Amino acid sequence: MSETDAATVASGEHTLPGGDAASLRESRERIARHIVGRERELELTLAAVAAGRDIVLEGPPGTSKTTMLTAITEEWGIPLLFVEGNADLTPAKLVGHHNPARVLREDYSADNFVPGPLVEAMQQGGFLYIEEFNRAPEDTLNTLLTAMADRSIAVPRVGRIRALPTFRVIASMNPYDNVGTTRLSTSVHDRLNRLAVDYQSAEAEEQIVRLRTGASDPVGDRLVGDAVAVTRATREHEDVRQGSSVRGAIDTVLVAQRLAALRGLDDPEDADYPEMVFDAMIVALSGRIHLDEAAETTPERVLRELWEDRFILHPHQAAPG
Repeated sequence: MSETDAATVASGEHTLPGGDAASLRESRERIARHIVGRERELELTLAAVAAGRDIVLEGPPGTSKTTMLTAITEEWGIPLLFVEGNADLTPAKLVGHHNPARVLREDYSADNFVPGPLVEAMQQGGFLYIEEFNRAPEDTLNTLLTAMADRSIAVPRVGRIRALPTFRVIASMNPYDNVGTTRLSTSVHDRLNRLAVDYQSAEAEEQIVRLRTGASDPVGDRLVGDAVAVTRATREHEDVRQGSSVRGAIDTVLVAQRLAALRGLDDPEDADYPEMVFDAMIVALSGRIHLDEAAETTPERVLRELWEDRFILHPHQAAPG
C-alpha cells in the first residue's frame, strides 16, 4: 500500500481503501497476483470489506479463505488477527482481562488491562478472523454484536474503545460440520454479509499443488494429476461425509516424492509407481476424510477403492500426459 493509500485508510475514509474506484481496482489486481483463481470470490470479499462491512465466508477447509484475507490485509498494511472458535473462547478471552497480579497491587485500572484479540483488532484497525465461527459459545458471539454495529465497545474500568476505520470482523464456517456447533442467532446473521466458498476446479488445484510442492520432474508431473484426482474423488464417495481439501493432494505429492527417492523410482511408468501412490495416499489422506456415521467401512478401504478406480478400472485416466 502506498503512503497516500495508508494515509487515506488512517484518515477514516474506509468506504474505498485506496481513495477511489481506480485505486481499488488496482488494489484488486495486486492482491490477485498472490492467489490462484478465486477471481470472483476475491472481488466479492474485497467489495464487502472495502464497503466497511463484516462478512462470514462459508466453505470447507482448504478453499483459500485465509489466503485471500492474508493478501487483502497485506495490501492494506493492516494486521490479521486469528482466533479459533471453540467452547473455550469466552467473552473475556475475546475482549481481554485485567492482570490479576497487578489488580491485587494496584486495584482495577485501564493500565493493567490486557487486551484480547477483539480489542487489539479494533485498536490496530485490523481484521479479526474467527475460524470455526459457529463453534464459539453464543454469549461470546453476542459480545461481537456491539463491535459490529457501533464499531466500539465499552470495557468495564477501561472505558469505551472505538475501532479504527479498517477494523472488520471476518468469520468462517464449515457447512459440512454440524457436530458441536452453535446455531447463530438472527442478530448475528443480521450483522454479517455471507459468501459461500466452494472447492476450486481441478485445473486450479493442480496449479496450487505444483506451486506448493515444486513438482516438475516426470514423476512429480504425473503425481500432481493423480494426487488431485484421488483427493477430489474423496469428496464424492458415497461413504464419505467430508472429503479432503487440496492440502491432502499437496501432502500426497510431497510424501510420494520422498517415497520415490527412498525406493529409487524415477520413471512415472515404473510398475511400482501405482503402489507408491497408494502408500502416499494412506499417509496423506486417511486422516483427512470423515466417514458417514452409518458407513460400515474404514478410511483405508475407501482409499483403496478410489485408488483402484484410478489405476486399475480406469488406467487411461492415470496415464502420464
